[in-house]
Amino acid sequence: MSSDVPDPTDVEARAVENVRIEDEMEQSYIDYAMSVIAGRALPDVRDGLKPVHRRILYAMHEMGVTSRSSHRKSSSIVGETMGDYHPHGDSAIYDTLVRMAQDFSMRYPLVDGQGNFGSMDGDPAAAPRYTEARMAAVSEELLEDIDKDTVDFSSNYDDRLQEPDVLPSAFPNLLVNGSSGIAVGMSTNIPPHNLGEVIDATIELIDDPDATVEDLMEHVKGPDFPTGANIVGRDAIYSAYKTGRGRIRVRAEFEVEEWKNGRERIVITELPYQENKARLVERIAEDVNEGDIEGISDLRDESDRDGVRIVVECKRGANVEVVKNKLLENHLEKTFGVINLALVDGQPQVLSLKETLEEYIAHRREVVRRRSEYDLAEAEDRAHILEGRLKAVENAEDVVDLIRNSETRDDAKAALQEAYDFSAEQATHIVRMQLGSLTSMEAAEIEDEYEDVQAEIERLTSILESEQELLAVIKDELSEIKDEYDDDRRTSIIEDQGTVTHEDLIPEEEVFVVMTEDDYVKRMPISQFDPQGRGGKGIIGADVKEDDRVATVFRANTHDYLLCFTNQGKVYQLKTYEIPEMGRTARGKSAVNILDLDPGEDITAIVDTDAFGDDEFVTMATRHGYVKRTAGSEFDNIRSTGIIAADLQEGDELVDVEVTDGTKDLVIASENGMTIRFDEDEVRAMGRNARGVNGIDLQGDDAVAGLVATDEGDEQDLLTVTQNGYGKRTPLSEYRTQSRYGKGLIDIKTGERNGPVTTAKAVSADDQLVMMSERGQIVRTRVDEISTVGRNTMGVIVMDVDDGDAVASVDVVPAAVSEADDDGEDEDEDEGQNEDTETVEADAAN
Repeated sequence: MSSDVPDPTDVEARAVENVRIEDEMEQSYIDYAMSVIAGRALPDVRDGLKPVHRRILYAMHEMGVTSRSSHRKSSSIVGETMGDYHPHGDSAIYDTLVRMAQDFSMRYPLVDGQGNFGSMDGDPAAAPRYTEARMAAVSEELLEDIDKDTVDFSSNYDDRLQEPDVLPSAFPNLLVNGSSGIAVGMSTNIPPHNLGEVIDATIELIDDPDATVEDLMEHVKGPDFPTGANIVGRDAIYSAYKTGRGRIRVRAEFEVEEWKNGRERIVITELPYQENKARLVERIAEDVNEGDIEGISDLRDESDRDGVRIVVECKRGANVEVVKNKLLENHLEKTFGVINLALVDGQPQVLSLKETLEEYIAHRREVVRRRSEYDLAEAEDRAHILEGRLKAVENAEDVVDLIRNSETRDDAKAALQEAYDFSAEQATHIVRMQLGSLTSMEAAEIEDEYEDVQAEIERLTSILESEQELLAVIKDELSEIKDEYDDDRRTSIIEDQGTVTHEDLIPEEEVFVVMTEDDYVKRMPISQFDPQGRGGKGIIGADVKEDDRVATVFRANTHDYLLCFTNQGKVYQLKTYEIPEMGRTARGKSAVNILDLDPGEDITAIVDTDAFGDDEFVTMATRHGYVKRTAGSEFDNIRSTGIIAADLQEGDELVDVEVTDGTKDLVIASENGMTIRFDEDEVRAMGRNARGVNGIDLQGDDAVAGLVATDEGDEQDLLTVTQNGYGKRTPLSEYRTQSRYGKGLIDIKTGERNGPVTTAKAVSADDQLVMMSERGQIVRTRVDEISTVGRNTMGVIVMDVDDGDAVASVDVVPAAVSEADDDGEDEDEDEGQNEDTETVEADAAN
């Protein structure tokens, strides 16, 4: 080399920086760790995908390999993904593609595979040149509207193409399909869930941003694994959803079958998630051969394409319970460690169930907003063009002449802009129009399209201007996806085998539940109260404290789920056995320990949820005469703090509730003795937050006392009971049907002697009544003890009420229940019965 040519290696450094080796290693390792965390191992909370999953789906989208296209060779998909978006080994891409196609790995597979994609036995998939794939229909929902500027894009690895940073994701895929991965210093393990349950929880959180994890768990019962099996216990599920971490026990589904020659066998039909079936059978066989499990004579894997079936045959005389427990202890149960770790704004974060859904809702809100802006711009551009076309049609002859007399297209455009004030875009479009577009039929089509575009502009504008409208769009789209892809749960949630639940310890029996105005509550067996004759004082049913009084008494079964409606228009859910059982002379337990009642809130009506059918309604009446119907399904999920049942006016109270089916007649009774009967259809069904409609035109200081639902041809009687213990029953047929919001008919004459009406009930002659006074006296009597009379009477004494006391509540014990309790025997009258009961004759005409 010539001495005149400089040595290229002999170049002086512009700057030399001295660093500590440990600092450089630390920073380099952090950079590497974050690259693995964000670029490979952890899913994004918004779409639930890692980069490799996202790139495979986007590559298939760009290739047109959708669920409606034919299958494409897996090697082609892998090659496109690797060449355009994911510059890593083809084996890593293919392994990911294979897992997305396995119905035993993904709860809702994102890839529709054709060929050998592996098995639960751990068999590997065939080579990519032998298998074919296309997108599954559900995965297209993840990419829906991606071409409408809904998400951000970044340059691919060689700056040649653009790839999405995240997918629009029309459903919460992170929870629905779960995810697992090991990063540097951290790992994630998110179980799959049922799509319908997750969507219901998402909608619940949209409607009520203050919903707790407990509220969301009313919808998301727990993980739902593609292989089914059972989750043992609920505490671990709650912990995982509350904190983002938990250890869930998953147990195989099996049953013990009687077999030939008196022998038994255990048949396993579902395995814990990610269990290798072949390896499981091998481990059981090894334990049998080594003597760790005794009593097994044969072990076979009879599984096929229809499902898992592993048969464990027991020896003659073997204790099958011991064999079963050994299998559970060592083989049929495993722990799934939940670590709900995902990327939030590029940073790893452990999330609770609520936080995960909140992040998804925020993402979806942004997607819908950007999509609406894109569609609005498109619609406005189209409306602008249509306005030009309409003006051109109106001046068709002049426009044609102007264009024909122009030397060039540019001259024609300029002339149109000058003559008709067209924009450049409108002029360009008009010059390109065909003469056939100027016909009257074409003009009508343009006008129709213009009206449709204007309507679309209004819709999109309302979405962008109203947060509620935007959230409504999100809920509607989620509901549509649920309708399309929802299926039944595969994984059951069971109590720990061998344990007895609290409910199992509670005998199933009919009881009376007593509540006081100061919210003391207790239950007592019906058997403690023998039937008496009409007019007795009864016996002590509750020892109320001074200044307190009984508010209500009702009959229930200890295993019933009850809806407790309060005077303030709220409803709570309660299991009867959760109410403490106490003796007759006990005061009861404060209801705040059982129900989260507000100050001044009293339970005024109880509905047994077992009474609900698919098309039934909860019909309510308020003290001021309003009545409303709400579908029973609106009360399926009730929080521990209660939910609103009716929106009451100031000073109004909820008085009574009935379960109806749309075919009933409603009878409203007032305190001053008036009743009105009208068809249930006159009260339209409405939501929980509605106030209702006028049911009865109350006069003066009158108020509603009760509500009765009856059939048009009902042979029952209307029982009316007043505050001073008087009552009567009159055939319901004597109450003619009227229009809603009338004054009604006279039902009972009220005055100082019998007092205002306390309640009204529909009864049959074989039923029994339970009446309780404000001071705690309780009477159980037969309905047939009360004579049938006409409407306009004062009634007879049905309960001997002391001075200063009053009837607080009346409940009906149906004939079937009372007969079972009485065991078919006639009871003697109670010693406290009043022998000189007085009957007040009717003294007025109808």
